[in-house]
Amino acid sequence: MNNMYFTEEHNLFRKSLQDFLQKEVVPHIEKWENTGIIDRFIWKKFGDMGFFGINYPEAYGGMNLDLFYTVILLEELQKINSGGFAAAIWAHVYLAMTHLNAEGNEDIKQKYLTPSITGDKIGCLCITEPFGGSDVAGMRTTAVKKGDHYIINGSKTFITNGVYSDYLIIAAKTNPELGNKGISMFVLDRDMQGISATKLDKLGWRASDTGEIAFDNVKVPVENLMGDENKGFSYIMQHFSLERLIMGVNAHSRAEFALEYALQYMSERHAFGKSIDRFQALRHNIADLYTDMEICKEYNYSVTYRLNKGEYVVKEASMSKLKSTKMADEVIYQCLQFLGGYGYMEDYPMARLLRDSRLGPIGGGTSEILREILAKIIIDKKEYKPAT
Repeated sequence: MNNMYFTEEHNLFRKSLQDFLQKEVVPHIEKWENTGIIDRFIWKKFGDMGFFGINYPEAYGGMNLDLFYTVILLEELQKINSGGFAAAIWAHVYLAMTHLNAEGNEDIKQKYLTPSITGDKIGCLCITEPFGGSDVAGMRTTAVKKGDHYIINGSKTFITNGVYSDYLIIAAKTNPELGNKGISMFVLDRDMQGISATKLDKLGWRASDTGEIAFDNVKVPVENLMGDENKGFSYIMQHFSLERLIMGVNAHSRAEFALEYALQYMSERHAFGKSIDRFQALRHNIADLYTDMEICKEYNYSVTYRLNKGEYVVKEASMSKLKSTKMADEVIYQCLQFLGGYGYMEDYPMARLLRDSRLGPIGGGTSEILREILAKIIIDKKEYKPAT
């Protein structure tokens, strides 16, 4: 383990988390993958262990720990081989709860953040729309203020935890004529009249509930507005750095898991009188793949270090996601090949890994969008600044 970033306390946390996952989560993974429903009891167990609160203030039940505890949580979730379960957890903790903590007022934090940390409430973040994809500014969902309420109409799609969550953090246009300067953030209770959700059938991430959500004249109290009206776009952009770094960390970790599994398999699989890890073509391929994985991992750690210090790492986090997710797909594709026919079998982990990994270059900003953001920074000298 890299002692530049991880202390003995970090390592003890990792071991405790590994033990917890093996005991409480792994025995249920196949069921959740098959049903697409994660049993509620596990959320409460995560909350009881404090895993949902590692980065959040002690005032709401959190532990206010550094971001390398988050890295450990993300890495170990990838290594139980259920991208869907991992996504459900981190979408709750680092998408929905990030907005609650950053933009929620005291009442909102007490009502939603505290029970989110204990595992009594599950959240989702609703930004992407059927017509909008990565074009956040082009969203069509509206929130019209009428007296002491907003009336919300529109739809969202590809929302992780979109069906079974208890509350929804949503972005909607309060002033459509202002474009991206007219977006606001709200927190909605699942049982508000006019909210409906449809579960989507996905290639991978099968344990998670990914939903398309419709809002039909949903009446939302004005106190459910998060932060300032019309500042939503800047809030979203500010938190994208964390989301993209998370997906970069997820990518290097699942690639590492794939390589470790492949190496174990290759040491035990014999052909032509020797284990297949003795064949030069395969050995050199492994060397290249392992190098790519380690470079991404070290880079992601360095970006985590800077973000933990409060730096605004839009460029670096975008690079992390762009490079790491491409690397993971390539590594896992090759690791499946190392297993031959067994790699294609559902009884072995590579088939699921391949499916789950493929979402990496799509979710949280496609690779094409990230390249354009980076081109603007590198070529056009565009500067992205934190919300004020």
